[in-house]
Amino acid sequence: MANKNITVRKYKDSDFPCVAHLFRETVTAVNCAHYTAEQICAWINGCGGLNTRRKDLSAQRTLIAEIDGVIVGFGSIDGAGCLDFLYVHKKFQHCGIAAALCDRLEKGFSAVKTYASITAKPFFEGRGYTLVQEQEAERLGVRLKNYVMQKQSIGII
Repeated sequence: MANKNITVRKYKDSDFPCVAHLFRETVTAVNCAHYTAEQICAWINGCGGLNTRRKDLSAQRTLIAEIDGVIVGFGSIDGAGCLDFLYVHKKFQHCGIAAALCDRLEKGFSAVKTYASITAKPFFEGRGYTLVQEQEAERLGVRLKNYVMQKQSIGII
């Protein structure tokens, strides 16, 4: 069910503490349906955790979704059209937040690629992304399945 009160805005570095908390909460509570506790721990802490990616959030086109001034999701895309981050708070799943973020992030690209989790794969399929390949990423010596997915012919604006 879509929520009409979603506001999407540009990321500010001062958003980082909320974004980092949302990332940890989402992976722990939502992705646990498809990944083991060991995999979740490696996902959250792998590569130094989200702290090591803070510069990426500032360098990429990163957007924040808010409802009533509260951050409920975030997403980012790099200059090559790789959708990097897309996370929605556990209490706001299936409310149109990920779609609202993607609608804005995908604009301007003829193709977008992403590395979708098992959890996110159906969402991306519903947006017209196709499977390029299944793969396993390694974090802290733990293997996590994900999917390289791509969407073609996105309207350039």
